Amino acid sequence: MSTKLTKQLTYDAPAEAVAAMLDDVAFREAVLERQRVVRGSVDIDGDVARIEQVRSADDIPAFARKFVGDEIVIVQTETWTSAHGADVELAIPGKPGDAVGTLVLVEAGGTTTETVELAVSVRIPLVGGKIESMIAEMVGHALDVEHRVGVEWLKR
Repeated sequence: MSTKLTKQLTYDAPAEAVAAMLDDVAFREAVLERQRVVRGSVDIDGDVARIEQVRSADDIPAFARKFVGDEIVIVQTETWTSAHGADVELAIPGKPGDAVGTLVLVEAGGTTTETVELAVSVRIPLVGGKIESMIAEMVGHALDVEHRVGVEWLKR
């Protein structure tokens, strides 16, 4: 089983501008800063963007904290397969969980919708589904922050 996450982020900009923003290390670093990660790094090499973030587990329920520890490391890899689409993988190194899916940009009338679809899987008996839901919610909130930063970024 897995928990599905679908998020649509709409930008008042053409798809090329949104794609350029997502390909900008400074933008990705601004998102990490606004997400208040403990530490993070961004590497964009050609068609592959790799964002590593370390989040505090302070606000995670006790049942999940014993599986993840005091910090959660998430490595997000986007492999752009076209100018407006990418395969996305979120890995949690050393933990039995991940998320895989896609990111697609669709422009209509000068407005671009970024659709992120992920399947979150945690392979832990009994509590895996609860942890999947928690991770999906955390990723959803992170995408909301990315969207707010992106709207501000594109207004510049």
